[in-house]
Amino acid sequence: MLNSDSNNPNSTHRIVKPSSDFYTTFSEVEILEIIDALEVRREIPLKYSYKGKGGKIWDNFYQKYIIPTWYRTSNVEIELLNNNFQYLNGDNLVGSKVNIIDVGAGNSYPIKKYIRQLQKLGKINQYIALDISEALLDVSQKNFKNWFPKINYINDTLDIENSCIPKTLLENEPNQNQETINIILHLGVTIGNHHNRSRVFNNFSKSMKKNDLLVLTNEIGSNSKWNGEARGGCDYHAENIYKWITSAIAIKSEDCQLVRKYDSVRDSVVANIKFLHNYTIIFNIQGIDKNIEFSADDNITIWRHHKFEIPQLQQELAQAGLELIRYSTNKYSSHIMAICQLAHIP
Repeated sequence: MLNSDSNNPNSTHRIVKPSSDFYTTFSEVEILEIIDALEVRREIPLKYSYKGKGGKIWDNFYQKYIIPTWYRTSNVEIELLNNNFQYLNGDNLVGSKVNIIDVGAGNSYPIKKYIRQLQKLGKINQYIALDISEALLDVSQKNFKNWFPKINYINDTLDIENSCIPKTLLENEPNQNQETINIILHLGVTIGNHHNRSRVFNNFSKSMKKNDLLVLTNEIGSNSKWNGEARGGCDYHAENIYKWITSAIAIKSEDCQLVRKYDSVRDSVVANIKFLHNYTIIFNIQGIDKNIEFSADDNITIWRHHKFEIPQLQQELAQAGLELIRYSTNKYSSHIMAICQLAHIP
């Protein structure tokens, strides 16, 4: 919706209100967090791009670019899970069964082969899919129950940046007579997308008990050496998030640009909405009444990714009381799978 001088094509100031789609997609708490992020750091957190229509955008991206095909035979997540299967199949772990807790489960496709292998060994106790997006949890449930109708499946919404894994889920045990451990997965290089990685690591740490494992994947290397080429999520995913968000907030396509760049402050590659005119975004619904001003050339970050170097990853884990006990890279040494436990305290 355009108001006031925004209808004047010669005006340099636009005034807009988000669409009804925006307000139906996000809860009041989420809208308040988005408003705060826009005011404080000029960002719409990437985690919210998976909600509503964003869930379909992600699933389409995954199916188009990541699922193995005859011309693309490998998948980083599947390859790394397979390479580490001897360590993640329960044989080296305390417990005869494993619970797989998939945080940021998406469509659950990356774990299909891994769960199949665990099932053949009689190791899988249950699978718990957690995601911020209800739309993606619907996809996950449909996929998993089609693949594994006899395995206990649970799902729930979770924002791991703001919450620990609920104890009610961790204590739900279909087989009470068998000792189990939890293997918590956070795949899809998602750890590099969070704004507050420290809080995420702390929430994982608080969700774990002795002998549980946390398994992460991410890109490795130097962020500052990015060559400016948009690939993978920085290409297709960022492009489609840009289209969705500008539409939901009612920013005209001719009034903005999608800009990808290296953010030296956050040491990350980001994708931004760059304004070409002065803008006022008016948030007004159910007690929320807030105007946010943007000047021409201001940016809103809508996508980000941070690559890790091993010493930095170890440091961030240690600050949360976690310890890197094993890691491996893919065949191109571009991605890492990190396996972590609660740090041993003498």
